[in-house]
Amino acid sequence: MLIDLYDRLILKRPLATLLVLAIVTGIFTSAIHRFKLDASADSLILENDHALRYYRKSVAHYGSQDYLIITYTPLGDLFSKTTLANLKLIRDDLKQLEGVDSVTTILDVPLLFSPLVSFGKIHGKIRTLETPGIDFSLARQEFQENPIYAGRLVSSDYGTTAILVNLPLDRKNQELMLRRTELREKKDNGQLSPKEITELKKVSEAYRKRSTQLMLQQRQDVAAIREIMDRHRNHGTLFLGGVPMVVSDMVSYIKSDLLVFSFGVLLFIIITMWMIFRSARWVILPLICCFAAILTMMGFLGMVDWRVTVISSNFISLMIIITISMTVHLVVRYRELCTNDQEADQRTLLREAVRLKAIPCLYTTLTTIAAFGSLTVSSIRPVMDFGMMMSLGLFASYLISFILLPAGAMLLNRERPVPAGSSSPLTLRFAAFTEAHGMKVLWISILIGLLSAMGISRLIVENRFIDYFRESTEIYRGLVTIDRELGGTTPLDLIIDFKKEEPELTSYDEEEDLLGMEEDKDSTKYWFKSYRLERLEKIHDFLEGLPETGNVLSIVTLIKVLTRLNGGVPLDDYELAIMYDKIPAKIKEMLISPYVSVPQNQVRIAMRVRESDKSLAREALLRKIRSFLMEKMEFQPEQINLTNMLVLYNNMLQSLVRSQIMTLGLVFFGIMIMFLILFRSLYIAVIAIIPNLLPAAMVLGSMGWLGIPLDMMTITIAAITIGIGVDNTIHYIHRFRKEFKIDRDYMATLYRCHGSIGRAMFYTSLTITAGFSILTASNFIPTIYFGLFTGFGMLTALLAALTLLPQLLVTLKPLGPGAISPSSGT
Repeated sequence: MLIDLYDRLILKRPLATLLVLAIVTGIFTSAIHRFKLDASADSLILENDHALRYYRKSVAHYGSQDYLIITYTPLGDLFSKTTLANLKLIRDDLKQLEGVDSVTTILDVPLLFSPLVSFGKIHGKIRTLETPGIDFSLARQEFQENPIYAGRLVSSDYGTTAILVNLPLDRKNQELMLRRTELREKKDNGQLSPKEITELKKVSEAYRKRSTQLMLQQRQDVAAIREIMDRHRNHGTLFLGGVPMVVSDMVSYIKSDLLVFSFGVLLFIIITMWMIFRSARWVILPLICCFAAILTMMGFLGMVDWRVTVISSNFISLMIIITISMTVHLVVRYRELCTNDQEADQRTLLREAVRLKAIPCLYTTLTTIAAFGSLTVSSIRPVMDFGMMMSLGLFASYLISFILLPAGAMLLNRERPVPAGSSSPLTLRFAAFTEAHGMKVLWISILIGLLSAMGISRLIVENRFIDYFRESTEIYRGLVTIDRELGGTTPLDLIIDFKKEEPELTSYDEEEDLLGMEEDKDSTKYWFKSYRLERLEKIHDFLEGLPETGNVLSIVTLIKVLTRLNGGVPLDDYELAIMYDKIPAKIKEMLISPYVSVPQNQVRIAMRVRESDKSLAREALLRKIRSFLMEKMEFQPEQINLTNMLVLYNNMLQSLVRSQIMTLGLVFFGIMIMFLILFRSLYIAVIAIIPNLLPAAMVLGSMGWLGIPLDMMTITIAAITIGIGVDNTIHYIHRFRKEFKIDRDYMATLYRCHGSIGRAMFYTSLTITAGFSILTASNFIPTIYFGLFTGFGMLTALLAALTLLPQLLVTLKPLGPGAISPSSGT
């Protein structure tokens, strides 16, 4: 009934069918201009991570502007008049930019040791490098001795300095983000009212729009800053760093990858399809199918404002590859029918080809959807989006391939039969190899499986963000320079909640009571007590002494400076109290407000971790810090809060193993169900799953042996390898069951299948592998690994389907006893 309906609707009216399809595709294509990319920090962290919510609240409380860091390594001495004059020009040019809030260089910071400013005069006018008559030799020394600047503004060899470019704080965007976070927390707890449900939708949409505008503005700012840097490169080496720059460059990489991969894959496929079929019609029609599927999917993503990340940017390449593989199976079957039935007309041949391939291709599509759908159990938003996008894209590819290609072929004449001798004998060689060395195939497969299991046990998740980029990129070079010369790149905050304490009354407290100053006791300045600061200094020094950390800033940094200004004598409680009043507002804003919250009885210590350290183990570092605070400093676990990007990124990494296990478990469960429905036999389903376990195990095992860690991209490889590779298994067993009924000879059936469906499997696997090889042109290293290992997985899946699978069928005889044949023959 279905094929009759298809015949009447599609094959009988090909022009009308193509017109309707063109209109539908055109409607979606009209929304492509709304297709957007997303490379924000949110795309690199866990969805619904509690640590993320805490981080956002801490940012709102302590204040945090987006900023960029320019590293400047002059050709001459850093403190020469020529270098400082050029640094001033760079600073002044940057200040002129509309998107820049402030610029801080070594020219602007207060010099307290050049010469030493007495504690009593700290509230007066403070010198800077631009102050007439400044002693440059003392200033040079201060940039290495002052804990505020050492290793942060100037490198230890005086060769490199940092230029801090602060971008304006968008308070409205921050308010929207906080409100969205509050409403999402309520939603997760099931406490949202109907009114708040509506508010959440509105707030989320407003935040999304404002974030998009902010990201576009920051991309323009980054471009403008780079123009200024280019004008000064003749005076030294300059690199740009910071999250806005990484986001901007990642968007550029995504755009480049989309363009290069799409056209690269299309070129490879044109060449491959021509080599396979030697016919223009079987190159052009499949390509039209690809374009229709891609335009439809991109238009749909634009309509619903579903943004593409660096992970999901591969969806276009994958859709091209999978669409082509469907059309190859359809074309190969059509040509077989053309050769076997030379009297049938075009409509009959196409009807029969669709009838024979629609069901197996439907099941291969469903199993591949199950593979990509399994990625949605991951907690990582870009991985989840990738899985959902590909699931929808596969459905579109299936419908378009089985509508457009047959309808288009109906407008062409019947193809002349392909000469029998023109078929490639290569797949028959696999058949002969399997017949001759069947048991060896089984033992080798077992050995490979064991070696792969050993490799899987060696898999790690710890990796460096810096290794995501080629060494030639500015992201990599800038991060390395900042990391090694200027105190680290990855921010880590420690926020300590002090308990409500009632310390003993000091002599100064008693004096205040007598003077009637009791009413001021709650003011901020009285929070600074020596007993509390001594405790904080021990924590600060411990963190500063860790090999993984670079620059460490806290209220202790200021206290150390003030102690030196006080002749090396620690400040008592009285001096600490008046210190708050005497310190200039600029220093207060820079070194007190970001690190102390008196109303919350809370302290923040800001660290930067050296990302380029190859021995960096984030989880071990966080455990080490927690252990010290609980065991040595006697804090309770609930008082210790580690936050910022290192924690968020580490949480994402630690979730990878769980995500990998869940995705693989779900994909195998889904495929097993598909096999049971399709083959209606548990025995055959178990046999069919074995050749698909091996390629996935080989991919993960190889990564383990080579020391390549799991990341957001590589955790998708195994599931995708299974999802696409299982197509070969379905097509082969589906054909094997039909051919076996002819003579019930397992070995003869094996040869017939290798000579027919085996060719289609061989062609599609080569096409897919060639397509994935294009991904190695990316600047994003995980994408390169994705292309290499998925291509490797496709080749191993093909080998398993042409050797291990047929050998299992011949050995285990799941279709019942075979007839005795004197010769298998070819």
